[in-house]
Amino acid sequence: MIHIHRLGGCAPTPLAHYLKAIGILRLIAEQADVSARGWWDGDLFRLSTTLDADELNSFFMSRYKPTPMLSPWNKGSGFYSVKDAGLHPVEHSTAPRFSNLREGIKASRDLLDDLIEADQAVRSIKDESKTKGLSRTARAGLRSSADYKQRLAEAERRFKRCKAELIPAVRRSWRGPHRDWIDAAMVLADDDSAMFPSLLGTGGNDGRLDFTNNFLQRLGDIFDLTSPSGRHRDTTEEWIRGALWGEPAASSQTGCAVGQYLPGTAGGANNDNGPDGNSLLNPLDFLLMLEGSVLFTAHATRRLGSRKGIRAAAPFAVDAQAAGYASASGSDESARGEQWMPLWNQPFRLPELKRVLAEGRAQIGAHASNDPLDLARAIARLGTARGISSFQRYGYIERNGQSNLAVPLGRFNVPERASSELECLDDLDGWLVRIRREARSKNASGPFKQAERQLGDALLAVTQHPTEAMRWQRVLLALVGIEAVQINGSGFKAGPIPKLRPAWVAAADDGGPEIRLAVALALQQGGFEGKDARRWNSVRRHWLPLDQRDLQRFAQAGSVGHTHLLDGPERVIQGRIGLEDAVALVERRLIEATQHGQRRLPLRAAHRAAALSPDLAALCNRAIDLDRTMALARALMALNPSMWQHEPVALSRPASDSINDNIPDDAWLVLRLALLPEPLRVSGGTSKIEIRTDPAIFRRLANGDAATALQLALRRLDSVGIRAAVRSTSLPAATARRWAAALAFPISPSTATRYLRRLDPTTDSTKED
Repeated sequence: MIHIHRLGGCAPTPLAHYLKAIGILRLIAEQADVSARGWWDGDLFRLSTTLDADELNSFFMSRYKPTPMLSPWNKGSGFYSVKDAGLHPVEHSTAPRFSNLREGIKASRDLLDDLIEADQAVRSIKDESKTKGLSRTARAGLRSSADYKQRLAEAERRFKRCKAELIPAVRRSWRGPHRDWIDAAMVLADDDSAMFPSLLGTGGNDGRLDFTNNFLQRLGDIFDLTSPSGRHRDTTEEWIRGALWGEPAASSQTGCAVGQYLPGTAGGANNDNGPDGNSLLNPLDFLLMLEGSVLFTAHATRRLGSRKGIRAAAPFAVDAQAAGYASASGSDESARGEQWMPLWNQPFRLPELKRVLAEGRAQIGAHASNDPLDLARAIARLGTARGISSFQRYGYIERNGQSNLAVPLGRFNVPERASSELECLDDLDGWLVRIRREARSKNASGPFKQAERQLGDALLAVTQHPTEAMRWQRVLLALVGIEAVQINGSGFKAGPIPKLRPAWVAAADDGGPEIRLAVALALQQGGFEGKDARRWNSVRRHWLPLDQRDLQRFAQAGSVGHTHLLDGPERVIQGRIGLEDAVALVERRLIEATQHGQRRLPLRAAHRAAALSPDLAALCNRAIDLDRTMALARALMALNPSMWQHEPVALSRPASDSINDNIPDDAWLVLRLALLPEPLRVSGGTSKIEIRTDPAIFRRLANGDAATALQLALRRLDSVGIRAAVRSTSLPAATARRWAAALAFPISPSTATRYLRRLDPTTDSTKED
């Protein structure tokens, strides 16, 4: 009969309770029921087995055989002490259930003679300064003497040499169950140097806390090691019920080390009602937690194209990134990194779980996932393959002084299907690496670090919600936030935002007018001609000081190592107030047109990216967030114009975009026609009317004098035979400046022709692009 158990003592957080669930499944499958299955049901772990609840309790009390977890390379493992409290009772036990442990201890002893001798030599030299009756002055003189220092240094060098030789010897000679532990605790590089996955600290210890010795001590708390059968103690059943079923355990231990796995009960400052608190531990939790960690086998991997060489690679382990959680700070990015623990909602047998963990590597394109963003992107593209429904993110972070704790950083849900929108992030691959490198350099400014962290938050959020346009807009705003800091001289060596594919627009299109206007402004071209036309036509140069030879780099000056940005008069967009930036853009373009001998406003709409009449009307009527619009436009200036020309994105349309329904005021239409980038098309495009621009029109409007600006514009239209019905206007200065800002958003030639027909109704209207 199959029993499905709800293990209330197991949960995705803290890490100890997650590993405990895996440890229970592993032990039951290996020692009691090979057909056992386990899975996560929300925040609960369920176990399917032929054992009922009483039989499960009985298994851990009477039949459980502990895995031989031993770390003879660590000083705190117990092998270097006489009658160690953890090692000695197990080594001299006789119960069959501890036979694997005794065999592992013997295998360790066989390799330790030289190392123990070297350790004793170090200890004996240090003990010389601890002799009773020795005065403080004599003790200090002994420690500072050349002979003492030389002897201690030689003894310590010998110990380190013996320890370095021990680890490869252990890897070569160990066979049997005790080999599983070393496979999880460390890997060896090509030169036989040891590397340690963060899950088990530095080879099974964290500072002075040795996990394996504590494992043996807790084993002695749970079982009578002197008993011929290894019988359980009186409190064991209570601990089993607490560990498996989540029942309260009144006899939990206090003052026992729990390591990084249970931050909430580890004790220390601010962990209790008083200034300091004791740890609280169910000893069986510690045992089962380490039993689960054995499945996380590590391997040595080499990053392709990297100079960092070989590193220890554990399942779903990546470098740390202080992003995606509320308490993120730069100090969180320790060398121990992060690990994302898989949560699966399908019943897994032990071999299936082992396969998932063995394949716990992720790739983006041709390179391995090295940070949380890479891993999140890989997971989001994969969908619910292998039955994994989500990941619990953990960071191995220094908190509570210098203690390393496995801190839960949030849950990442795996989408049911792969999302094509996330391919847009491929455009940022190399640039993000450079941005992160600049943000972590010693000379990085605080604003640049903050902007990089905000970008990380936005990118991680969009991988969870790739179909939400506002998430993509948040990414665009975070991208331009980076550039806003770069133009002030911090992090500019990473370069500006790289070229973006048109799909960014589709992903960020929320149906609102801001995104449509932002695209219109960002993609417009100047209409200049000549050898420098490519540089002059781009509006991005008004926001960033770009290299004329390579528009994907900043213009720089100075010597090597002391470069600075080379700014010029053409950069007029400051990124602070949207209205001021829009006005400055038009004003600068009119100046440049005059310098080129042109009498027009050189801001021409890109193919299928012109501003629509209802959006312009809303802008003139203060119904548009112009600051947000201009910020989005600054980011979208990175759009690849060639790709847009060949693959333009069909943007959403407003509810009504008819020329006769919701258009700007007729006075603004007059101003618009007086400031065009090209001649008006009439008679079906067979004839053109060229209205020569007078820059004074815009200057008057930008200064708040709409009445005079309109009169000047009417004169320009009258001079080419256009008779508009509107003859005067009266506007507040603030509204006049907003009308001036609206001229930064280009219209299509057909829209200009319709405006003409509205003002001078001698011809029929046509449909707007």
